[in-house]
Amino acid sequence: MPSLKDLRGRIKSVQSTRRITSAMKMVAAAKLKKAQEAAEDARPYAERMERMLSSLAAGIVPENAPPLLAGTGSEKVHLLVVVTSDRGLCGGFNGSIARAVKARIKSLEDQGQEVKLIAIGRKGVTLLRRDHNHRMVEKYEELLKPAPAFEHADEVVQRIMRMFEDGEFDVCTVYYNKFVSALTQEVTPLQLIPFQMPESPDEEAGDGGGTGSGGGAQYEFEPNEETILASLLPKNLSVQVYRAMLESFASEQGARMTAMDNATRNAGEMIDSLSITYNRMRQAQITNELIEIISGAEAL
Repeated sequence: MPSLKDLRGRIKSVQSTRRITSAMKMVAAAKLKKAQEAAEDARPYAERMERMLSSLAAGIVPENAPPLLAGTGSEKVHLLVVVTSDRGLCGGFNGSIARAVKARIKSLEDQGQEVKLIAIGRKGVTLLRRDHNHRMVEKYEELLKPAPAFEHADEVVQRIMRMFEDGEFDVCTVYYNKFVSALTQEVTPLQLIPFQMPESPDEEAGDGGGTGSGGGAQYEFEPNEETILASLLPKNLSVQVYRAMLESFASEQGARMTAMDNATRNAGEMIDSLSITYNRMRQAQITNELIEIISGAEAL
């Protein structure tokens, strides 16, 4: 049974923790609004870029396709780019990404394929290092501070491009948490190399050129589609990686705000419970002292 002094110390400790979690919640809420706006603003551009590239790719002969579109013709070696956070205290944000990546690695290994990893974020490095450190070819820590920038995405893409040109992998996929709301994030895999066409390309007639579906207009390009694709596909890699970073950053702030809100409420409930226990013990102690005084007086 703890003493009254121990309970007072415990209550003060939990009160201090509650102040910290409350402050972290407010900081995350302040960052969330700006991060959410950045992520949502990036979506239309990235989606339009994918549709435009799909329209261009539909009009070229497969034999003339650029390497980033055609790939290597093999799927033997997979490169997984994992986007996590540099800080913790954000609930299951990082754990969900790590579980999805580990499940994908196991699935690929069961098929006899090789896996390589690029980890963006200190927590991703920590979570994957124990079992898959030998697969990591690059680690980016503190890259997203104070917020993702296009230069950060381009730095990662330059590394991916060098590996692809050297024939170090056949398929590249980025894993990130897509922001849905402050309470919900979705683990999303996005294949970068070879370029994977969206499920419903050319939704609008003439999107980015090419032959639109449903009898859209036909366009002639100068230079030709192959040249345009060879120029745009590397830029699309940077756009999609930047989008993944923005989505992940917004998801991190939402997850941290939710986790700190829950922690603050739990701390309040613990303080209430400890206060009740403290008051009961103090009342019992006072009662015992009164009984001793009365008993002593009656004895005299």
